[in-house]
Amino acid sequence: MSAFLPRQFMKNFFLVKYAPEILQHTLEHLFLVGIAIGIAILIGIPLGILITRKTYLRQPILGIANILQTIPSLALFGLLIPVPIIGGIGAVPAIVALTVYSLLPIIRNTYTGITGVDPAIREAGRGMGMTDRQLLLQVEIPLAMGVILAGVRVATVIAIGIATIAAAIGAGGLGVFIFRGISVVNDQLILAGAVPAALIALLADFAIGWLENKLKIKS
Repeated sequence: MSAFLPRQFMKNFFLVKYAPEILQHTLEHLFLVGIAIGIAILIGIPLGILITRKTYLRQPILGIANILQTIPSLALFGLLIPVPIIGGIGAVPAIVALTVYSLLPIIRNTYTGITGVDPAIREAGRGMGMTDRQLLLQVEIPLAMGVILAGVRVATVIAIGIATIAAAIGAGGLGVFIFRGISVVNDQLILAGAVPAALIALLADFAIGWLENKLKIKS
């Protein structure tokens, strides 16, 4: 009897009970977040660099990014449904929404990291005959990389959390469990989505934080 109870408990434990579905929805979740963060990096870092060179663009770009960040996530998913090409139902509008929410920390930290480089180091680079491009690529970005990664870290954790809402527009992910659990008032289903999402966020935060610290030590 005593040996039966642990086996019965493990059989009914939500992480075991829903293991195949959890794996499937975790991969969907990682796909959505990975693509969105990749696009946000490709857009956000160049914009952050741009506003260090064109200071008159700083307020408009950061202002727009701030406004987009304040839109409630469920509302943004809903607003994207009727939009041609990037809207509709499924993964595409979800990736667009996650990219939008990931831009602000990446743009802001890129700007902060580059403008925070010691002016004396810049002057030394110019004294060696470096062009602005060489100074950016060989001096400023390497020195600012720790701060830039901190922005990517924040954006990733935010995206992992918001991606759970993507299930509302048929994009899959761990939010499927949460919405199912709410509809039938089942705590195990809610936890089957919430716990893996939280674990992914913690692992991503730890991994990027570790890389960030490594870069800070080197610099």
